[in-house]
Amino acid sequence: MESKLEALQCHFTWDLEPSISKLLQLKEKLEDIGSEEGYSWLGHIYNLQGYIHHQLGFTDEARSFFNKSAEAFRQMRNAVADTGPWLVVNYGNRAWLHHLQGEQAESQAYLAKVDALTEEHPSPSQEELHPEIYAEQAWTLMKFGPDQKLLAVEYFQRAIRMQPDMLEWHSSHILVLVSAFNHSNSAMMDSIFEKMKIALRHDPENLFLAALHVEACARNRKQIQDEVRELARRLLKKSVSSYSGIKVILRLYRMYVSFDEAIDLAEEVLERHPEQRYAKKCAAVCYSKKILQDKHLRLEHSLISRAIALCREVISLYPHSSLKCRIALANVYGHLKRRHEADEVYDQLLESQLDPEQAQMLYCYYARYAHLVQRDSSKSIEYYMRAAVIPLKSVYRDKSLQILERIQEQKQNPRCGEIEMFLAQLQL
Repeated sequence: MESKLEALQCHFTWDLEPSISKLLQLKEKLEDIGSEEGYSWLGHIYNLQGYIHHQLGFTDEARSFFNKSAEAFRQMRNAVADTGPWLVVNYGNRAWLHHLQGEQAESQAYLAKVDALTEEHPSPSQEELHPEIYAEQAWTLMKFGPDQKLLAVEYFQRAIRMQPDMLEWHSSHILVLVSAFNHSNSAMMDSIFEKMKIALRHDPENLFLAALHVEACARNRKQIQDEVRELARRLLKKSVSSYSGIKVILRLYRMYVSFDEAIDLAEEVLERHPEQRYAKKCAAVCYSKKILQDKHLRLEHSLISRAIALCREVISLYPHSSLKCRIALANVYGHLKRRHEADEVYDQLLESQLDPEQAQMLYCYYARYAHLVQRDSSKSIEYYMRAAVIPLKSVYRDKSLQILERIQEQKQNPRCGEIEMFLAQLQL
């Protein structure tokens, strides 16, 4: 029975191995995917939620999510009976859940259901898994680190090659491509842009995808203000979720229209959805970036108060996944010359338990803060080193290395020799 369980394709066998911190972050992020925008992925969302809740020790909640997943698949696939290859992962999860709870008869029953499904719905390719399994695994891996995102790209490609008529697979394939290769060379981004245009023709109502397409157009030196405003009009007619495109649309407003209009749009969304925490999160980003980009501090008191209040509310609404908002709040305080409050936020963060990905981001931001606000170049170098030494590929590691290399090349800092040795050791 153990060997049969290990051979299953499900969340319990995909070597996800997330930390407790990562599980709690994922739990909050999945809650922000609305049932409307995330409809085509509801079965997968509930499957992952079930796994997360089990790993956190909430067995009853895990059972409930696995039940909801099966029901969501039935509705999405218009299936009357409990059959279809899309249920293989769900039944595998249930077999593992019952096994880990000591309910071996129930576990065995789900193992038999998996066998029946795989026999009734074999993969189109004998050497590969069923495309439904590849698609669910790809969607799951999207939610994890850089290496898993690369694997997600590959699995989506396999699924699409065998079953090319699934629109949501094409769209999510583009989303993970953008996420995995957003800072790659122009040739790679041009290739993704062409794939994006094709996916958007087949999935024109996907506002998230449409916003990424407009953003890509802007990178190609095209005027996009009219397109951005059209996206905003469409956004205001939809419910708000992390799949609704609001995050990208507000970013486009800030970069290509104006900060003030970005804030006006965020407030209009909030007025229509006053209890939607994801809308508050996006609005907090707009306000904090508006303050941080103002060099002369000619800001109205009401704007500053609104920014700080929103940041604090978002932190309370996201107890496990608000690190960026906490950092933003600290930087806002620092920019406003309220250093005591900024130091207090940063000190709390530096003393907290963080996973390597979080720590790398925090150290990079704190290094910049130490240089600009605390005027402590030695401490700044120390924290850029701490960020760079964490062996995770990210924009924060790249930025830390670039700054250290620039300091070392200028030969003006007394720690240049130390930096040179540090960089040499990293390359070994």
